Amino acid sequence: MALFPSSALNAGVRKREVFGWAMYDFANSGYTTVVITAVFAAYFVGGIAKGAPWAAFAWTAALSVSYAIVMLSMPAIGAWADRHAAKKRVLVIATVGCVLGTAALALTPSFSGAAGVAVAMGLVIVSNTFYSYGESLTGAFLPELATAEGMGKVSGWGWAFGYVGGMLALGSCLAYVLSSQAKGLPASHFVPVTMLITAAIYGTAACATFALLPERARPRTASGAQSAWRQLRATFREARAYRDFMWLLVCTVCYQGGVAVAITLAAIYAEQVIGFVASETMVLIFVLNIAAAVGAFAFGYVQDRIGHKIALAGTLVAWIAVCVIAAMATTKGAFWWAAAIAGLSMGSSQSAGRAMTGYLAPPRQLAEFFGLWTFSTRLASIIGPLMFGAITWAAGGNQRIAILSTAALFVAGLLLLLPVDMARGRQAALHSR
Repeated sequence: MALFPSSALNAGVRKREVFGWAMYDFANSGYTTVVITAVFAAYFVGGIAKGAPWAAFAWTAALSVSYAIVMLSMPAIGAWADRHAAKKRVLVIATVGCVLGTAALALTPSFSGAAGVAVAMGLVIVSNTFYSYGESLTGAFLPELATAEGMGKVSGWGWAFGYVGGMLALGSCLAYVLSSQAKGLPASHFVPVTMLITAAIYGTAACATFALLPERARPRTASGAQSAWRQLRATFREARAYRDFMWLLVCTVCYQGGVAVAITLAAIYAEQVIGFVASETMVLIFVLNIAAAVGAFAFGYVQDRIGHKIALAGTLVAWIAVCVIAAMATTKGAFWWAAAIAGLSMGSSQSAGRAMTGYLAPPRQLAEFFGLWTFSTRLASIIGPLMFGAITWAAGGNQRIAILSTAALFVAGLLLLLPVDMARGRQAALHSR
């Protein structure tokens, strides 16, 4: 079976273009895996903030600020990119910003006390903002590369490539961490090096995308930022014409809030509640990435066969099970089961959501509508982790109650998915202005 079967691609699209597109997922996944999930998150709480009661809240607050920036700015950036056929140009800028911000995180051990916390939070805000811009812009290329019938497959390939990239970055970092620990070196020594490794892999792999992926769109009108905002406001005013897309956005806010909890707090939960040490946590996240890669790749084919809506619903049921198992787990072995299901669900649910967005987005407004999708995912990334932190705080530090409460987000997402009519939504997209 060919990796990129031509039946899933638009006529005339070279397979190397799809490979170039998928390589961006390969490139940027190391950032979320190493910085947001496995390494820097735990180092910030335990090393920079010294395990203070407010440490986890400070971490989620920094991420929330970055998500708020993206939520407010990405739709207008996407609209501008659509009008100027500049998705690739803006993608390059976003990539450079994230790579430099990630590399700068290596400087954080040079600061101490409140200054160290402030610098770390500031650099996380910068790097995560640019990462989020890049994620949205690369998603906007998807409908240009795949037919409606093959969108699930192509999206799945991208997510699968992404988790392979995440494993490469995390595996490289894990090797260095284990070597450093064997020599008795502290986290303040090896964490900065992992940031440099992650930045190097991101920047190098993204070059394949810039070399192989063309900008297929054409400029529509000469306009500035003010016109982009007018176009964005017009899109919201015309939301009735895209009601299924808008229902999907509301659904996304809920279930992606739960996914954000898994991404941003998995390492903290594993170490503080279950008792993992740093190297065990990195191995856990590495295996989780393997499961996510398998889930994303295989589920893309299942999604195109059974339908986007049913596929996404199935992943949300699996996420509910993850929350229950994780809340009840008292041993590392039991938590491994929750992590394995979470890995399979993570790749599948995120691939399904991106494919549904591409399926329901009007072809002439891809970057703009993916900007709206980014708006919803970043709003979710604020709501989910902050809800987890607030419940943990209110429960006197009991994270088990917080993780069990996260299941409510997936239940809400499942209920909000019910009104979405994919056939009606597709017709609205194809007959858009």
